[in-house]
Amino acid sequence: MPRPKFLNLSDALDQRRRRARDRGLGKGLLLITSGGLGDTVMFALVLPRFRRLAEPGEPVTVLLRRDAAKMAFLFPDDVTVETVDYGRLLKDRAYRRQVGDRLYAAHFRLVVTTDYLRHPLLDEALVRACATEAWAMVARPWPKHDAALARNRALYTRQFESGQARRDKIVRWNDFADWLLGEAAPPPVVRLDPAGLAPPADLGAPTVVIQPYSAVRAKQSPAALYARLIAALPAGVQVRITGSPRDRESDPDIAALCEMPGVTFDDSPFADLVPVLRAARLVVSVDTALMHLAVAVGAPTLCLASAAYVGEIVPYAPEVTPGNVRFLFTPMDCAGCLGDCRLPAEAGMYPCVARLDGDAVVATALEMLDR
Repeated sequence: MPRPKFLNLSDALDQRRRRARDRGLGKGLLLITSGGLGDTVMFALVLPRFRRLAEPGEPVTVLLRRDAAKMAFLFPDDVTVETVDYGRLLKDRAYRRQVGDRLYAAHFRLVVTTDYLRHPLLDEALVRACATEAWAMVARPWPKHDAALARNRALYTRQFESGQARRDKIVRWNDFADWLLGEAAPPPVVRLDPAGLAPPADLGAPTVVIQPYSAVRAKQSPAALYARLIAALPAGVQVRITGSPRDRESDPDIAALCEMPGVTFDDSPFADLVPVLRAARLVVSVDTALMHLAVAVGAPTLCLASAAYVGEIVPYAPEVTPGNVRFLFTPMDCAGCLGDCRLPAEAGMYPCVARLDGDAVVATALEMLDR
């Protein structure tokens, strides 16, 4: 099979890298984090540690996937955010060259790629384009790309062996920061500094926020479970169902919940939801970005999780788990599959989601609401 044309750019980038030694020392720290929206919330917790790799007065830039930039409001104002469309980067040769030229022209002193799971033609192509000193964790094994990842180890002057493949993401990041900084500090609890957040909104009545949507439909609990929960709430409690207009159009069963008394739909962007989350009596969410945001801003949060990311994302490791979150999931022998479910779907859901105990969901929600 012929190689995709964009791979030819690697030759030009290698030549550029060889010429880079004649440019002199650059200035600026570039942190690359290629996760999605939820990962970006969690990265905001460890960003203060990685920022300390910058020299006094040196600018700090964080490079995000374009779709994750909706959470960039969580970063300090003095951090510059660079975004890249990874879909175009993989397919559009002209765009790939444009991004590479921009990163090369920035002439960073140091690049740190913070991702354990890396794609040799995406994240690592960006590192190559910078043509400067780069540090990283040893990449997660990925049979499809292991050979290319092994070749790309030459890009890095320092590499950290971060442990077993399945570890809590925040703890892994923190260990990497420890290694880079030469110190040992406890990992941060999932809680953002309230001083940097918008104040709680005046919602007019006790409010429960429900985020029932997942980008992976099989991770969603059925609308009937949420209807049962809403019906069990005390009188006077209002409900806001959050999601995008596209979410609402794609799932008429969940949209129908808005016909229940006291239930409305809120399609506000994440930044505008922060005051609502901070004022909410309870947030009930699937394991998605809104859930991480709710926990981080201090909202009492009940996560209805799959077992897919047990050991890596949810539940959080005990040492980083704050007191305002509870996780409910069905233990499975296949837990930690990272979404690669090999079992037959049950009613259109992952078996671990379909088997969530509805009685436990309602009882836990009411207990948290009362508390």
